[in-house]
Amino acid sequence: MKIKKSCPKCESPDIIRIPGTIEPFGLGNNIKAGATILSSVKVTRFLCAGCGFTEEWVDDVNGISRLKKKYRAS
Repeated sequence: MKIKKSCPKCESPDIIRIPGTIEPFGLGNNIKAGATILSSVKVTRFLCAGCGFTEEWVDDVNGISRLKKKYRAS
């Protein structure tokens, strides 16, 4: 949906972009990449307003690198 601007399930072009947030108490749409909330990486959601299908994307290349270091198996 991020790239083609349409839903892969129902082909609707009615896509809503919901930016990721980092909020206290584990709220928001993010992935923890370190010991504190400040290390979190924002996750952007794309929602099809036609059928409700969602996708999530990490847009920050540096964030992807930090997540690889933390979660990738050796």
